[in-house]
Order: sequence, then structure tokens, then C-alpha cells
Amino acid sequence: HVQLVESGGGSVQAGGSLRLSCAASQYFYGSYCMGWFRQATGKGLELVSTIDTTGGITYYGSSVRGRVTVSRDNAENTLYLQMNSLTPEDTAMYYCALGTGAYCYDPRTPYQYWGQGTQVTVS
Repeated sequence: HVQLVESGGGSVQAGGSLRLSCAASQYFYGSYCMGWFRQATGKGLELVSTIDTTGGITYYGSSVRGRVTVSRDNAENTLYLQMNSLTPEDTAMYYCALGTGAYCYDPRTPYQYWGQGTQVTVS
């Protein structure tokens, strides 16, 4: 059973930065999608960023493009999300997820495994 554990969330002032991490319990062979999603209170789930585990192709949602960078460390089975120039609109619970699909950013791509989330609060 795959486990994903996020960390790195917290409270930060507007304009600040945070680096989220997502540690996977095992190494994945083959091509997978890893994604960061977020959900603000009272709102739906929003795709923040994705990266595939082979070619390193990345995708960023329009609300974060230019301010965040997704990366992975295959040796450590860890996914990262560097977030800069944070605004109060970035306040949300952030989740990492693992899925399979040809296009990681496609809404039809199934993400089968999810972490418990890490809270980001920007004031």
C-alpha cells in the first residue's frame, strides 16, 4: 500500500515562501504522475502542479504559474513544491497525489493515492 506524507506547510506572511515536501513510501518504476492539489475552505479541489516521474514534464495551474516550481528527487522518493510570492489566495490545504496517465494535468487522469495534506496559511 502506497503512503504519501506531506510536510512543510505553515503560516507565512504575504510575499513569503514555503517549500512543501511529499515523501512516498516506495520507489515507483515506470511512468507515473505526481501532482500537488489544494483545497481552500468552502471551495473545490484545485490542481496546482504536476510532474511525471520519467521525463520530468511539468505543468502549473494558471493561478500559481510563475510563482511555484515542482521538482522530484527519485533517489529519495520525494516530491517538492517551492512556492514564492505567496498571497492570501494561496491559503489552502495542500495535497500530493500519485496517479497514472499519459497527461498528468488532464482532469481525467486518475490519482489513486493521496497524502493527508499540509495546511498553508498566508496572511
